[in-house]
Amino acid sequence: MGIAYIALGANQADPLAQVRAALKALTRLPESHLLQASSLYRTAPLGIRGQPDFINAVARFETTLTPHAMLAALFDVEAQFGRRRDFHHAPRTLDLDLLLYEAQIIDSPQLQLPHPRMHLRAFVIAPLLEIAPDCRIPGRGRAAAWLPALSMQHIEKLRP
Repeated sequence: MGIAYIALGANQADPLAQVRAALKALTRLPESHLLQASSLYRTAPLGIRGQPDFINAVARFETTLTPHAMLAALFDVEAQFGRRRDFHHAPRTLDLDLLLYEAQIIDSPQLQLPHPRMHLRAFVIAPLLEIAPDCRIPGRGRAAAWLPALSMQHIEKLRP
């Protein structure tokens, strides 16, 4: 069994409901068990103008899926939620990113682990630290060390 971390985000079609429903859908991933999910966070889109705010979270799973099989399963869930990839940074009904899988480092055309920009995103680091305060990002060190550099990114933890 391996430990995988998945980021969830949405900014279309009632994003709060989308992320909550996605968390439920992820409990049905094959060969996987949801261990913990962060609170939900509201964040402004990064580098994008004219789009609504995102709702984000991070979840920790125990799984026997390989990283590539986990990514394929995440793409299937995104498709169930109507995810379209019309253009880079397009609005999203659901975005699922495989952030970490154990301490694996993978650089293939289909998958990069750790997620290559996770350390630059408050909407990933803040919820990740909520559920894994001692988390380390392979090749980058402690996740907590990156949070001060992200202080200019607006993030709001939502009440349950």
